[in-house]
This record gives sequence, C-alpha cells and structure tokens, in this order.
Amino acid sequence: MIKTGKILAIAAGFAAAVGTAEAADFHLTSSDIAEGRSLSAAQVLNGFGCTGDNRSPQLSWSGEPAGTKSFVVTAYDPDAPTGSGWWHWVAFNIPASAHDLATAASGKTMPAGSLESRTDFGGPGFGGACPPAGDKAHRYVFTVYALKVDKLEADANASAAFIGFMTHFNSLAKATLTASYGR
Repeated sequence: MIKTGKILAIAAGFAAAVGTAEAADFHLTSSDIAEGRSLSAAQVLNGFGCTGDNRSPQLSWSGEPAGTKSFVVTAYDPDAPTGSGWWHWVAFNIPASAHDLATAASGKTMPAGSLESRTDFGGPGFGGACPPAGDKAHRYVFTVYALKVDKLEADANASAAFIGFMTHFNSLAKATLTASYGR
C-alpha cells in the first residue's frame, strides 16, 4: 500500500511536469528585438539624456497553454540602480484572441479592452531604455504572461507592483525575450 504522502508527491511531480511541458511550448518573438542582442534606437527613450524613438517593439507569441483567457505584457530592467529594477512597460487585459502587438502599439493600437498602467516613469505606456551613461549594459526583459482570468481588476493608475502581484496569482505560463542596451 502506497502512503498518502507518496501519492501526493507523485501527483505534484506529474502536475509540475505537465505545466512545464505546456510552458515550454509558449514562445515570444519580435521582428524589432532579438534575444541577447542590443536594442536599437527605436526602443530607446527620448529623454533623460537619451535620444531614441521611444517606440514599443513588435511582439508576437504562440503556444499558450489551454485555458488562457488573457495576457499581460511587461518590459523590465533588473539592472537599474534603484534596488528594485525599473518597469518600462505594463500592459494587461490583452484578450486571449490577440497574439501580437505591432511596433509602436503602446498608446496607439493596443488590442481592444487592454490597458496600460503606470511604469516607473510615472505614467502608463512604453518608456524606452535609458541606463545611466557609463553604466554596464542593462538587460531589458520583455515577458508575456498567459492568465487564467479574463481580466485583472485594475485600471491605468495601477502600479507595476500591483499588476505583477495579480499576474503572479493568475499566471498559467510565461515567455520571455531579453535584449540589452548600454551607453
């Protein structure tokens, strides 16, 4: 006779393996940015001493797990000298029928029903890369999360931390693309 603890451990291992298999099929790509490569001037901020175009990149995703009801897209710099990184973009309540965002979609052509909330620049919408001059190149992590809920109960004034908290508890899988930029 198998003990209850062993049954639970086997079930948990199986559930983790299934979740990993589903998540492994979830991919994020871009025609504007490439994994491990430097961002172009198009995704660099026009301000704080930087002179870029401040355009959100084109993003496409596929292979989300069954049961996905909406998506969240974020851009985050874990290397910002703040002690907590820097949120460059937070978009949520993207419908499950959407599988891409066009170049410069932020603030212009986001899918119907989606919202962009406050970043560390203080307002909603994409804010491009602009690490301190002379600092090492920073990483910019673009992530799409597949959620099990139709929408997060938040508005455009929600902080990145709040959206992150809600995303964490409703996420089925995530896919990332990491680029870099230094000046």
